[in-house]
Amino acid sequence: MVVSGPARISAPVGSFYRMSVEVFRHGFRRPFQLREFLQQSWMIVSVSVVPTLLVAVPFCVIVVFQLNQLLTELGAADLAGAGAGLAVVREIGPMVSVLVVAGAGATAICADLGARKIRDEIAAMSVMGLNPVQRLVVPRVLASTVVALALNGLVTFVGLAGSFLFSVLVQNASAGLFLANLTLLTGIDDLLVSELKAAVFGLLSGLVACHLGLNAKGGPKGVGDAVNQTVVFSFILLFAANSLITAVFLQARG
Repeated sequence: MVVSGPARISAPVGSFYRMSVEVFRHGFRRPFQLREFLQQSWMIVSVSVVPTLLVAVPFCVIVVFQLNQLLTELGAADLAGAGAGLAVVREIGPMVSVLVVAGAGATAICADLGARKIRDEIAAMSVMGLNPVQRLVVPRVLASTVVALALNGLVTFVGLAGSFLFSVLVQNASAGLFLANLTLLTGIDDLLVSELKAAVFGLLSGLVACHLGLNAKGGPKGVGDAVNQTVVFSFILLFAANSLITAVFLQARG
């Protein structure tokens, strides 16, 4: 039977939503796989922390450098701290941390589940009466979410510290004014929204990785294709979610 184009597209989307509903349903059921959660959290941290810091520092410095250049031309160089706080807390922190989580942690999750799938371990678990979603997917999705939250806080701190040092030592900004104006445009609500973004991004990347890993087929080549698709689809969902959350927050803030 020939499958039409819309059906070929809607089937994976429906499968993704179905698995997502199962994750939320089984996430509140016992027993919770605490050991699996801790192992997956450590795995994601081990492959994400160093790349996150290596990306965060130059990214923050480049953005703050250009922003300070613009402020200097406008005669508002004293607002360097306000601009850095706005850029790092609202956008750079959650985006950098979870792009690395999606690119490193999610791909590792997808590769692990894909390898289990082509070795028929997933089918064997179902035969033994174990639910693969509750046993494997829920701990991985939760680990991706929690690690994204933690990394966002780390990136925010490192980004602000790097922006401060670069602005003061390289661009001769006033250290006192930088710190005084740091919270001029950002507050606790911006930080909470930043953490919300990181949690949503981590959740989405974990769901995408688990879905593609569990549906990998075609041997090792199929696992490699699933890993590549994880990166692409995760990035698309992350940017879409970022635009939506930012628009809702700004509209609610008035």
